[in-house]
Amino acid sequence: MPGRIRKTSRQFEKDKAAFFAQCKAQHAVCWLCGMPIDYAATKNTTDDSFNLDHMFPVSKHPDPAGFKPSHTSCNRLRGNQDPPAPIGTLSRQWITTA
Repeated sequence: MPGRIRKTSRQFEKDKAAFFAQCKAQHAVCWLCGMPIDYAATKNTTDDSFNLDHMFPVSKHPDPAGFKPSHTSCNRLRGNQDPPAPIGTLSRQWITTA
């Protein structure tokens, strides 16, 4: 099908499942807002649930970069925009993520 950029394959599904398990085990925070993700909620069902994001939007970059953990709402708000510019290192940890 011309115009299709990404293919869904068994390997892609395995990679997604492995990435989710790794993020859940490490209690990874959302890479866009830095807040904890609710890994107990079913994926993509609530604003705070896990959503697989790509560093660069697949619609703009045919060869997607690595996976990133994000909230469903943060990923939707970002849309197909390029990654946000980092603001630097936080001076202290304000929230306990575990």
